[in-house]
Amino acid sequence: MTESQTGTQLRLILGDQLNLQHSWFSQIDTNIIYVMMEVRQETDYVLHHAQKIIAIFAAMRAFADQLQDQGHRVHYLQIDDARNQHEIPLNLLMLGKIYSARSFIYQAPDEWRLDQQLAEFSSNGVLPGKMVDSEHFLTAREEVGEFFSQRKQWLMEAFYRTMRVKFQILVDEKNQPMGGAWNFDHDNRKSWPGLPWEPVDSRPLHDHSALWASIEAAGVKSFGEPQAQHFRWPLDRDEALSQLRNFIEFALPHFGEFQDAMCSKAWRLFHSMLSFALNVKMLSPIEVVKAVLEAHEKHAIPLASVEGFIRQIIGWREYVRGVYWYRMPRYEQSNFFEHQLPLPNWFWNGETKMRCMATAISQSLQQAHAHHIQRLMVIGNFALLAGLKPQSVHEWYLGVYIDAFEWVELPNTLGMSQFADGGQLATKPYVSSAAYIDRMSDYCKGCHYNKKQRLGEDACPFNSLYWDFHQRHQDKLGKNPRLGIVYKQLRQMKEEDLTALHDRARYIQLHLHEI
Repeated sequence: MTESQTGTQLRLILGDQLNLQHSWFSQIDTNIIYVMMEVRQETDYVLHHAQKIIAIFAAMRAFADQLQDQGHRVHYLQIDDARNQHEIPLNLLMLGKIYSARSFIYQAPDEWRLDQQLAEFSSNGVLPGKMVDSEHFLTAREEVGEFFSQRKQWLMEAFYRTMRVKFQILVDEKNQPMGGAWNFDHDNRKSWPGLPWEPVDSRPLHDHSALWASIEAAGVKSFGEPQAQHFRWPLDRDEALSQLRNFIEFALPHFGEFQDAMCSKAWRLFHSMLSFALNVKMLSPIEVVKAVLEAHEKHAIPLASVEGFIRQIIGWREYVRGVYWYRMPRYEQSNFFEHQLPLPNWFWNGETKMRCMATAISQSLQQAHAHHIQRLMVIGNFALLAGLKPQSVHEWYLGVYIDAFEWVELPNTLGMSQFADGGQLATKPYVSSAAYIDRMSDYCKGCHYNKKQRLGEDACPFNSLYWDFHQRHQDKLGKNPRLGIVYKQLRQMKEEDLTALHDRARYIQLHLHEI
């Protein structure tokens, strides 16, 4: 006799647990009620992009319909349901009474705050709960921490190589890397010359006007463009699989060499746009990797593209999740440089004279998406150089991007982007002057500011901020071996030049809303 046969059991499905392949759904049991809910607790803990709210709610509703079509019993609480208590524990208590449930089960949440909330609720004795695995990730929560427990540094590369061998991905019979190298980053740093042109946007097209109207009517606050009538994000697993196939056929061959490139005329370029589908679990990481490997074998897709993409899935994605679970909850308050400046107003509308920032932020507000270099080397780069408060940057990233869930976003933002953890994740701050942005994009063309000037009203803010950042944080960064050339150049500068750079940087910091 199964546990569910001893009485009605509730099974909670969160908005990022839309995994039709989970073992829960292998059998029909009428004593099980699958519970899904749209709650203000989740829409309001940070200010979210409108498309993110629409996408998750639309995908949840489609998932509930699929379960019901398969014969499962589902209780779905919509955002405007009069019975909705808008907190997960309160809704579970209400539904427990309605169905005379004796217990509930939930899949392991990916975010620390939900994990703590559900663990506390499960143990209070009112409605006993039990947690099971989400059956999605390739590693357990604690596995990355255990891997690095005897190592001085948490270098992703070491973990990635172990994952390659463990899952026998792109290795030979002696567990050596295919092509003679573990990664091909040196082949993947090209700017985009304009050809080949980016593939046609083959993502599905939906009209979510009615859903968006109900979200607004419920009083949910958001930012960014909803694009509810022309919505381009996948609704279900079938659409996500179609998106995966199109990426592999049309974009993956060129993904590697142009993965760091940026262009104002082609915002998608050759990126997969699969991170939303992966992070809500419409797709599993291993099936994505297998599909890419199969295409590599059948169609001779360049190894650099295949390896670069797979590294993001089995390496970086699993690694940052391990960092998150090992270092939370203290990690969220990391502020190594003690930066405190608030976000400029143009983070919410893109109206700045810096063309790179205006392009990357406007795209984020319009599409709820930006690729990793836009996030790291444009927006994050400026935020770190200017001294913006990392927690404010974190909340903005968590809200604006459709694929941003705290387990993956927080380490990427606080660790990789803002170096707020002091180097626990990154080996150096990822910052640059205008030169890097100009080399990898067309953003500097037609900009109000001069990319080559360091001083003066027309000088690109990145330039003075870059040198002043290293100067004012020399006590914390001066001995970093990866920054030796930077500090050598600083030592060669005249004192009056350093003072002028500092004054210009300070002026920018005091007038962030105007630049």
